[in-house]
Amino acid sequence: MHTLVGWHIEMEFQEDGDRTKAAAMVRLADGTELRAHGFSTRHHADAPQLRVGEEVAGARALNELAMQLLTKAHGELKGRSPDSPLM
Repeated sequence: MHTLVGWHIEMEFQEDGDRTKAAAMVRLADGTELRAHGFSTRHHADAPQLRVGEEVAGARALNELAMQLLTKAHGELKGRSPDSPLM
């Protein structure tokens, strides 16, 4: 088996008090760039743990990227003729 293509996902985080924002971007082989954001808010009774906020916000941003990728793939498949192979 050989690799056809690789993707690199960039993630950035911003902390503002109890709120964490994640920004994610992936550049696909066709030149498409998809961007998404995720947020998390620490409950005031919880101890500050920046890593946990980053993980939650990052997961939400990656989930949004996943949904965008599924939507893009679905749109591309709809453009194919019914007898075209999927891959």
